[in-house]
Parts: sequence; structure tokens; C-alpha cells
Amino acid sequence: MSTTTTTTAPPRTTQLRLSSGNGPVTRTVLTTPVREAKPEEVPIIDISPIFSPSLAARQAVADQIRAAATNNGFFYIVNHQIPTTTTAAAHDAALAFFRQPAAHKEPVSITHSTYQYGWKPPQTQRVNPFESIDHRESFSWRYDPVYDPSVSSPSSIPAHIRQHIRHDANGFPFSAVPPPFKAAVIPCWQAVLSLGRALLHSFALALGLDETTLDAKFTNPDLGMALNYYAPLPSSSATAEDDESLVSIGSHTDFQLFTLLWQDKVGGLQVLSREGQWLHAAPMKGAFVVNFGDYMQRITNDRFASTVHRVRNVSGEERLSMAFFFGFNLDETCDVLDSCVGEGESKRYEPVACHEWTERRVRAMHDVRGRMGGEGKSIHPRAIGSFCVPSTLYLVVTS
Repeated sequence: MSTTTTTTAPPRTTQLRLSSGNGPVTRTVLTTPVREAKPEEVPIIDISPIFSPSLAARQAVADQIRAAATNNGFFYIVNHQIPTTTTAAAHDAALAFFRQPAAHKEPVSITHSTYQYGWKPPQTQRVNPFESIDHRESFSWRYDPVYDPSVSSPSSIPAHIRQHIRHDANGFPFSAVPPPFKAAVIPCWQAVLSLGRALLHSFALALGLDETTLDAKFTNPDLGMALNYYAPLPSSSATAEDDESLVSIGSHTDFQLFTLLWQDKVGGLQVLSREGQWLHAAPMKGAFVVNFGDYMQRITNDRFASTVHRVRNVSGEERLSMAFFFGFNLDETCDVLDSCVGEGESKRYEPVACHEWTERRVRAMHDVRGRMGGEGKSIHPRAIGSFCVPSTLYLVVTS
């Protein structure tokens, strides 16, 4: 009697080059085409119970978040209590801003800011030095207590926290933007700030902590906002869809605790699964996308994933997204939580000051040269630690 043995060839892979705050890294990526994410890969979580007086109801949401965090680290949230009118107003104001000629946007350019807040023109950002220059322009800023409803007066903030809060004394860029833009964008930022503080309790519960455990690190959070405008990727002899090096924003992880992203209906966000498969995270009306960053991976000793993602706008249409990046107070230290170190385990990360980690990760954010060659703009040293744009994993600093 004879038997036949059938062998299956392993899936083909390639190496995605990235770097981290601690040196170069690579990720193994399947060469199979990008596909739509399955519900279990990027789940939808109804977070309305987090506003309930019932701890059991709040814990149930935290359990779903923990499942998503230990899977691919990306999920959608719905019923978050931010009115669609608030996000729609900010979206419309941002779109009107970006559609203006460059000369009309120049007065709010980063060149007029001590910390390079404001408008960043096309071809000035490259978050992955091994991929193309980002095909986007953006408007960004970071936490200013003047706009935080929980702060009675900026002078009331303790000095050890206040010394790390960087913003222009003249209120730039919002002192220079058209009034309708400010009137739409600031309320959106405030609404998301409130939501982020509520979600922080859910994240604590997801980690098996008392829900207020992290609050002291989050009184004046390093919250950045980036309005990103993506023109369609240009076509070439190899189509934009096939040329993997051509990106709207390059492959990266976010460097802080967590990110809330509102995206329009166009799409283009892609998430790298733990198996190395690129997944489309399709837009969902009224939802925010949530993902975790490097802070969260560090403090959880790798239990929660800081997931690589990118944007490739091959739709042929313009795309706009609004991203909100939440970090701890910059005077805080990012250290592994004791509750995330199991029996027989050790802490995989040394403590790092939040302001030092931020500085480490954003040094090259405006270096469009990277290791790829070519001319580009470099970041001014005084702007180190000041950008409210997604982080990348960097190999070198050439600014």
C-alpha cells in the first residue's frame, strides 16, 4: 500500500523596513493582496455603556477592548456621544481650508510658529524613510490648556507639568486661521478630549486596574490633533495601486498611548495584522477608529499591540481624516505596569520620560530625505517634541 504526502509551500513574504526609538526593526509582511478586515480582526464596539453608572456595564466594554487590544490593536467605536454635527462641521471647515491656494494657507504655515504648529505643505513629511514622501498636507497642533474646559486657568497647572506644555504665546496657529475654521475645529477637539478621558477609564479596566488608576498621568494630556488632506496618489508606469512604496502616509506606529481617528467615506487606511496581512479598515459612518501606540505597548509589556498602519489613497478622490493622539502628561514616566508582569516574567522595557520618548520619535518627522536620497526640508531643533502628527519608526535622524 502506498501513500502520498502533499506538502504546502509556505506563504510568500517580504520584509517591511521600519525603525524604532531604540533602533532598526523589520516586520514580516505577506505578499498577498490587501484585503478587507474581517469583523473579528477590526471589531466594532458599542461604547455607550461606558457612560453608565453600572460598573458591570463599563467592565463589559473594557473586556471587548482588551480582546481587540490583544489581537490587532485596532477597533471601531460607535455610540460615543460626539454628535455628527460636530465632526461634520470640523470636516467641512478643514476641507475648505485645504482647497485654498497655497498662498492663502501660508499665513498659518509652520514657518511662523516657534514649535512648528500649523499648516504643513505637500512634500514636506515622510514618516517612513524607506517609502515615498507622504502624499499629503496637514494642519496640526498640540495641547493648549486655554481650550481645555477642565482647566480654570493655565496658571493653575503645576509648574512641573506646565514646563512641558509647548504652544505659541500669541495663540498661533488659531490666532491666524479664518474664524469659521477655529469655530468648527476647536469644539471638535474639545469633544474628543472629553471622550478620550472617558476611554482612559475603560483602558484601565481592560488592564485589570481600578478605572481611575491612570487619571493622575492624564490631567493635561499631550493631546495632538492632525487634520490630514490626501490628494489621490499619482499614477505611474506601475499603477499607484500596485506600487507598494508609494504612500499617502508611510507605514508607522503611533508613539503615544492611543489614537482616535475620524475618517471620511473615501477610505485608504490599512492595518498590518499580527499575521503580517495588510487589511483595509474601511470607513464606517459615525464611527471613530481607535488604535494603541507605543506607550500602551510599553506599559503593558507587549500585551496590547502598537500596530503598524499606513494610508494609501488610490481612490482617485481627495480624502480627509482627523486624527487625535493622546499621550500622558509630558512630565510623566512611561514604565511597565506591575500588573502586566506575570509570574516568571520580567519587564521588557526600561522606564522612559514621556517628553524624552516624544523627542526621540519626532526628530525626523519633517526630514523628507531619510535613507532614500533627494532634497527636502529638515526640522528646526527648537521644534523637537512639538508635532501632533502620527509617529513613525525611524532608523536615522538627518536633520
